Amino acid sequence: MGTYLITGATGGIGTAVAELLRERGHDLVLAGRSPDRLDGLAKSLRGGANAATQVINPGAVPSPPRSASISTIPLDLTEPRRIEASLAPAGVPARLDGVVHAAGMVHLARVADTEADEWIEHLSVNLVSAAELTRLLLPALRAAKGHVVFVNSTAGLRANPEWSAYAASKFGLRALADSLRAEEPSLRVTTVYPGRTATEMQRRVRAQEGHPYAEDDFAAPATVARVLVSALETSRDAVVSDVTVRPS
Repeated sequence: MGTYLITGATGGIGTAVAELLRERGHDLVLAGRSPDRLDGLAKSLRGGANAATQVINPGAVPSPPRSASISTIPLDLTEPRRIEASLAPAGVPARLDGVVHAAGMVHLARVADTEADEWIEHLSVNLVSAAELTRLLLPALRAAKGHVVFVNSTAGLRANPEWSAYAASKFGLRALADSLRAEEPSLRVTTVYPGRTATEMQRRVRAQEGHPYAEDDFAAPATVARVLVSALETSRDAVVSDVTVRPS
């Protein structure tokens, strides 16, 4: 089994990824802004339907079930310069099989109405923090020949009116992934481009757009998570470099 760090772990896609990896018996390091929400998620994952499952092999000698480790790291991604100090007391594993960057934020506005602070927040959370965290975790990723997954957005492929700051941060995230893939041949790097997904962030986006939110209109976080985990589970002779998941 492997060890995976997930940012934005308490968000819709992050939680769905954590649940799938937990079911497979992997160790998890959950990162997010709220310590209370992280603790609640960790407690939920340790029991009930999200408990790790055993693979049954009729010819095998029975062994005791393995209890996967679940730890949490509170991280404020609006302050990329403070990430290193936040990681120091957390005891990040010496080997990481994967890092899933699932954190993100969005606020819609026209370019004429988007002030510098909003640009800085978008870039800090969606791009700079992902770059800084990846940099700090490279030794652990290299040790395991690990996998880095960036949860991007279809806004990282095409910018629309009022999405300039968010789209710019996601275009930058795509460039980060492409450069990392070229620079670190021992690592696998995947970018996932979800379309509109039924998350709390999408609920806020619909409110900003002045439209009602209907969960069934969007892709489920669990669907995006299954695509993402499938990329993680691709055999070592190949890598899923880019994949787009749109609601049907």
